[in-house]
Amino acid sequence: MTATLPPTPSEGLIADTAGRVELASGAAPTDGRFVNDDLLPVPVAQRRWTTYNFAALWVGMAHNIPSWLLASGLVALGMDWKQAVFTIALANLIVLAPMLLTGHAGPKYGIPFPVLARASFGLRGANLPALIRAGVACAWFGIQTWIGGQGIFVLLGKIFGGWAEAAEVGGQPWTLWVCFILFWVLELAIIYRGMETLRRFENWAAPFVILGALVLLVWIAVKAGGLGPLLDQPSKLGWGADFWPVFFPSLMGMIAFWSTLSLNIPDFTRFGAGQRAQIWGQSLGLPTTMTLFALLSVFVTSGSQAVYGAAVWDPVQLAAKTDNVFGLLFALVTVLIATISVNIAANVVSPAYDLANLAPKVINFRRGALITGVVGVLIMPWKLTETPELYIFTWLGLVGGLLGTVAGILIADYWVVRRTVLDLAGLYTPGSRYWYTSGWNLRAVAAFVVGGVLAVGGSHSAEGKGPFPEDGLIPFLKPLADYGWAVGLASSLVLYVALMRAERARAVDGPVGAPPRTPRLNRRRG
Repeated sequence: MTATLPPTPSEGLIADTAGRVELASGAAPTDGRFVNDDLLPVPVAQRRWTTYNFAALWVGMAHNIPSWLLASGLVALGMDWKQAVFTIALANLIVLAPMLLTGHAGPKYGIPFPVLARASFGLRGANLPALIRAGVACAWFGIQTWIGGQGIFVLLGKIFGGWAEAAEVGGQPWTLWVCFILFWVLELAIIYRGMETLRRFENWAAPFVILGALVLLVWIAVKAGGLGPLLDQPSKLGWGADFWPVFFPSLMGMIAFWSTLSLNIPDFTRFGAGQRAQIWGQSLGLPTTMTLFALLSVFVTSGSQAVYGAAVWDPVQLAAKTDNVFGLLFALVTVLIATISVNIAANVVSPAYDLANLAPKVINFRRGALITGVVGVLIMPWKLTETPELYIFTWLGLVGGLLGTVAGILIADYWVVRRTVLDLAGLYTPGSRYWYTSGWNLRAVAAFVVGGVLAVGGSHSAEGKGPFPEDGLIPFLKPLADYGWAVGLASSLVLYVALMRAERARAVDGPVGAPPRTPRLNRRRG
C-alpha cells in the first residue's frame, strides 16, 4: 500500500509561469501496459484551445435532439414553459461546478480522464470508472446515431415519399437502416481525423445549429398565430404537491444528462491554453446555451400543442409536418450537424481514451473510436427514448447516480487529498505512489460501491413504465433514488476522504518504508 499525502513534484517535469506542467524531453514513461501516445500528457505547446473553442464546443454539444427532448419531455410530463426552463437552468448551474473542478487537471497536466482517475483508483483500478464511463458513452452514441438516422429517414421520406412502406428488415424499413448506417459512417469518418478536426467542426457547427432552432421557432410561432399561444399553455402540475414529485427526479435527470462530461471533461481541457480558457469557456458555454435551447424547445413544443392539439416533443417529427421542400432540406442539414456535433464530441472522444487506457499496446485513440461505434450499435439502445418517463427517470437517473459517485471520488482525491498536486510521471509508472495494492486503490473501490448502492439502489419505475420494481430494487433506499446524482457524489466524496485520511494518519508520502522524496522541479523561464 502506498501513501496518501499530496506528492511533491517529480524530477523530469517542466512548469511554465501559468502553472502548466509537462514532462521534460526524454522523460516520458515507456511501459506499454500504461502508456501510448494518446494517453501521454499533451505538450504545453499543443495546449491551445481558447475560451471560444470551449464555448463553441458546448454550444455544439448542447444544441442537439436529445437536449431538445429533455426540455420538451418536461412539457410532455405536465410542466409549463417556466417550470421546464427553471428545472434545466438550475440543473446546468449545478453540474457546472464538478465540470470545472475535474476540468482543472486538463490544462495543468495535459492528461485525459482515465489517467486522472489513476490518482484515485490506481493504475489498474482506473479501468473501473473508465469502462463505466465508456459503456455509458457507447449507449449514448447508439441513441444519438439512431436519432440522427431516424431524422434523415423521416425528412428524406417526406421529400421522396414511400420510404416508410419499404420492405422491413429486423422490424424496421430497410431504408431506415440505410440512413442509420450512412450516418454512423459519417460520424466515425470525422472523429477518425482527430481532435483538431473536431475543434474546427465545432467552431462552425455551433452557430448553424442555433440558427436552425430559431428557424423552427419562427415557423411554429407563425402557425400558432404569434408567441402568445406558445406562452399560454398552462402547467398540468401547478406549483404544489403534484409538481415536486416530478421536479426532483427531473432535476437529477437533467444533471445526469451532462454528468458524463463532468467526469471526462479533462479529455478536452487537456488541450486548453490555460485555466482561464476552460473556466470561462465552460461557464459561458454550458448553462447559457442549455437554457437558451430549453427556451426554444419548450416554446416550440408548447406551440405544437396549440397548433396540433397535442405536444409534439420530437423536433424531427414536428419538422416533418411541413410540406415545404426547402424547409425539409434545411431541417435535414440541421439534424445532421446538430447530432454529429454532440455525438462525436460527447460520446466518442471519451470511450476512445477509456478503451485505450484498458489496453494501450493494442488500442489507440482511433481504434477506440471504432470500437465505440461498433459497441454503440450492438447495445441497441434506441428503446430508451420511447417515452419521457423511461428516458428521463430510468435511463438518466441510473446513469447520473453511478457517474455522480465517480465524480465525487475524483473531486475528493484531486482537490481535498492531493490539493491539485500530482506526480505526473507516477501516473504512468508501476510501483509509484499510485500503485496502491497491485494497481488498485481499494478505498476508492469501497467508496464507489457504497456511494453507488446509495445512489441507485432504490431505482424504481414510474407507474410501471421501466425495468425496475415500483417499490425499488432496495425498497428502503427508494426515497434516495430521486436524488441519485447528488447522493452518489456527496456520499462517495465524504467516504473517500475519510478512508484516505485514515490511511494518511499511518503512512508517509511514497511507498511504505521509503523516505519522503523532495526532488527538484525545473521551471521554464518566460
